[in-house]
Amino acid sequence: EEKRTLTLGGHVGFDSLPDQLVSKSVSQGFCFNILCVGDTGIGKSTLMNTLFNTVFETEEASHYESNVHLRARTYGMQESNVDLKLTVVDTVGFGDQVNKEERKRPSLHKKVMLSFFFCSFKPIIDYIDNQFENFLQEELKIKRSLFNYHDTRIHACLYFISPTGHSLRSLDLVTMKMLDSKVNIIPIIAKADTISKSELHKFKIKIMSELVSNGVQIYQFPTDDEAVAEINSSINALLPFAVVGSQDEVKVGNKLVRARQYPWGVVQVENESHCDFVKLREMLIRVNMEDLREQTHTRHYELYRRCKLEEMGFKDPETDMQPFSLQETYVAKRREFVAELQRMEEDMRQMFVIKVKETEAELKERERELHERFDRVKRMHQEEKKNLEEKRRELEEEMNSFNRRKMAAETLQALALQTSKDKKR
Repeated sequence: EEKRTLTLGGHVGFDSLPDQLVSKSVSQGFCFNILCVGDTGIGKSTLMNTLFNTVFETEEASHYESNVHLRARTYGMQESNVDLKLTVVDTVGFGDQVNKEERKRPSLHKKVMLSFFFCSFKPIIDYIDNQFENFLQEELKIKRSLFNYHDTRIHACLYFISPTGHSLRSLDLVTMKMLDSKVNIIPIIAKADTISKSELHKFKIKIMSELVSNGVQIYQFPTDDEAVAEINSSINALLPFAVVGSQDEVKVGNKLVRARQYPWGVVQVENESHCDFVKLREMLIRVNMEDLREQTHTRHYELYRRCKLEEMGFKDPETDMQPFSLQETYVAKRREFVAELQRMEEDMRQMFVIKVKETEAELKERERELHERFDRVKRMHQEEKKNLEEKRRELEEEMNSFNRRKMAAETLQALALQTSKDKKR
């Protein structure tokens, strides 16, 4: 329906709603979660310290990690009565295995390299999805407490690119492509003071060209808000940011500034002619922090939530005339579950019948083999018995023959003795 505009007869007071909202938000405090992706020793911790002008408690990572794991640390910060719960997530061991294998075996097969890439970015994706899942489970509770819930969803991913001056590594392209639908990616060139300005300019153009050609969607600072449209539009043209981080203070003129001291000169962190650190801080913290939080919730989390709910059987009605029914969805899902359970039971029954038949066949085969062995042993026994009987018969015949010869010999001997006696008489 078309709304009607009414004229108020006097002051009502709902013009204080923005003030109420600000007051409530300030009392609740804010949270912001940053994911730092990059090789070991590329300067992730140093840049975080420089961005928030403090020293975070970090452990020095080894270059010899066997696999990638994520280390999250949460800090409480306050500035002008505004509380911020900041979580910094570091990717420990990212790219180390790939770098080592490339040095050992430069001509690695493509499939082998892809397996190393998978082992590098899979833990990062799992971590991001786990934070989405935790938030979704909290939303689906009957008794929710989102007011007190510590939101750990990643709001910004600072992707640290090595300052090679040539092109993006395959690992960088594959990882950013896998992450772009899950998190707001802000690519930055780390240690930008290690290459010349002309090389840096060409490197930026090359990086953006490769990102576009490979379909990698990085975070674009919003230009739909007139208050920040002009500055964000100009900053979008400067991506990726070339940054230098340092907590050391160096005296330049009459001032102490954060800088890196070299034999050939001083690189000032907050000098915009030296690097893009100020622009990064301005865009990330001072201008677009709330937009990063909003984009995480309305775009990346909603995509994850929609996919998960569709897996559970919940779908939006095809037309506005079809109201959504939770009961119908539950009944349909239960029917699918029961059908699946019955199918699994039938499969198990069929498998059991097959196993029984196979066992019966095996038992019959073993029974047949035992019968054959019994018959074979029985025949052998009968043959041996027959042979023994034959030998016993032959032995008896030999004994009878011997006895007859013995009796004949004894008879002859008796006759001879009698004859000898007769002659003597």
